[in-house]
Amino acid sequence: MGAGHSHGHSHDHGHAHGHANAANARRLVVVLVLVVLYMGAEVVGGVFTNSLALLADAGHMLSDAGALGLSLFALWIARKPATPSHTYGFYRTEILAALVNGAMLVAISIFVVVEAVQRFRAPPSVMGGAVMVVAIGGLVINMASLAILSGGRETNLNMQGAWLHVLTDALGSVGTIVAGALIWALGWNWADPVASLVIAALVLFSAWALLRETVAVLMEGAPGHIDVDEVRATLVELPGVLAAHDLHVWTITSGMIALSAHVHAPRELPAGPLLNDIRAAMHERFGIEHITVQVEPEGFHACDGGGVMHE
Repeated sequence: MGAGHSHGHSHDHGHAHGHANAANARRLVVVLVLVVLYMGAEVVGGVFTNSLALLADAGHMLSDAGALGLSLFALWIARKPATPSHTYGFYRTEILAALVNGAMLVAISIFVVVEAVQRFRAPPSVMGGAVMVVAIGGLVINMASLAILSGGRETNLNMQGAWLHVLTDALGSVGTIVAGALIWALGWNWADPVASLVIAALVLFSAWALLRETVAVLMEGAPGHIDVDEVRATLVELPGVLAAHDLHVWTITSGMIALSAHVHAPRELPAGPLLNDIRAAMHERFGIEHITVQVEPEGFHACDGGGVMHE
């Protein structure tokens, strides 16, 4: 039996990813419109009430709009078909967008900290009641946006990045409401920078989690929910598989996991049924759809890591 080779990329999986992208794009468009409209309202409100908190929150919403636009662009690029020079297509654009969103979240948190320090030194005099009203409206918009985006964030890092942006903006609105209430009721001007520091810490925590996941994908790390040793053990347990090596599991884009491996099998064993067994086991136990397996007959070896084969 000669060395066999099988690609197991499911067309259904590709179509499902395309449908998910279309649904996510619709979600992003709706949220982008809501964010831009209320951003304008917060700018007007901030100028009217002399509230730096509202103006900062409007700036935060501007970054949200940029992040949402970037996410939409990434989804559009990801739909482009594969080319001879980009054989996997452009799915990774979504991961790059998530990386940029994570970096923007870090920048926002640094800005909020700097702003908070300045407010400790010179707390601004603001119209607390009016600030609360405008910030409550912003919170309502943010909660609606989170509900719209939540449908796609569990399976897509790009959507998760957009969702986190809106979540941090919602937290910003809560902080502004609380600060406005304390200033209005008790004259506690220091409440605004304190709330800002808490929000900055939450933003940084969210950004770190997103950046860790996106860097893991870009570094071709195995998905966090898959134990590669367990994958190897599953391969070796299959009837006809004598050994497995050169096993790699990585993420092409959110929800699209790939695997490649070399397996040793008896010379007399037909490769077709064995490949079908491997594909079925990887799909059922680990949800892996894109599979490349090279079946090597017993006694077939590779040496020096340079692709020189001998028996």
